[in-house]
Amino acid sequence: MEAPVLKLGYSPCPNDTFIFYALTHGLVESPLPVEAVLEDVETLNRWALEGRLPLTKLSYAAYGRVRDRYVALRSGGALGRGVGPLVVAKKPLRSLKGARVAIPGRNTTAFLLLSLYAEGFEPVEVRYDRIMPLVAQGEVEAGLIIHESRFTYPEYGLVRVLDLGEWWEGETGLPLPLGAILARRDLGKELIQALDEAVRRSLEYAFAHLEETLPYLKAHAQELSEEVIWAHVRTYVNGFSQDVGEEGEKAVKRLFAEAEARGLIPSSEAPLFL
Repeated sequence: MEAPVLKLGYSPCPNDTFIFYALTHGLVESPLPVEAVLEDVETLNRWALEGRLPLTKLSYAAYGRVRDRYVALRSGGALGRGVGPLVVAKKPLRSLKGARVAIPGRNTTAFLLLSLYAEGFEPVEVRYDRIMPLVAQGEVEAGLIIHESRFTYPEYGLVRVLDLGEWWEGETGLPLPLGAILARRDLGKELIQALDEAVRRSLEYAFAHLEETLPYLKAHAQELSEEVIWAHVRTYVNGFSQDVGEEGEKAVKRLFAEAEARGLIPSSEAPLFL
């Protein structure tokens, strides 16, 4: 009898495809065969509200809303310094009050951070890769950009208005939590721990076989140059991706405490990590 296949959701962005290349291609040991489900992160965020996937990449903001159903793995996540979402515009803005701001989804960590920073702006929800064109065309006054857009916004004639990562680090002294790999708690502790180890092995394989991963990264990044792809990986894949660590846990707890205090996410007593 064949083992059941576990569906794993992650985005087509280079940091995720880099981390999961080996796991989804059967190149490292895993407690179960894994089937990749590649979707925009906001789609994955919405699916998690339904508990659709047993294993999935998720924005920390969305995790804050599903803590009773999911638990974060210690490996595979995106935290760090110099990784924050940016607010961009066609020209410098003194304030976002009253401005239409294109956002990549209401469940993203980027939107949560902007909501903690500013009030009085009008969010316009669109897929993340449509944000810069909308700003460049003047359909919105500003855009909240994530992923590889951090490296390409000057190509659209846009300027940086705000770096939410710099703001967060200045306020807290902590790294910025962006996304985590979550397992549904009903998988059971033993299987979840084994999956955590499999994700860590997959990341180690990728670091040891950089060029081997590149065709997979390019196939999903599509328009990005190799230079931008590797810049993306270097920015978002780091020591916190191998293990969130004590500092990473502290950062997540601080983010959730700030969001709970503002009524942006519900409170929960469930453990955050394995």
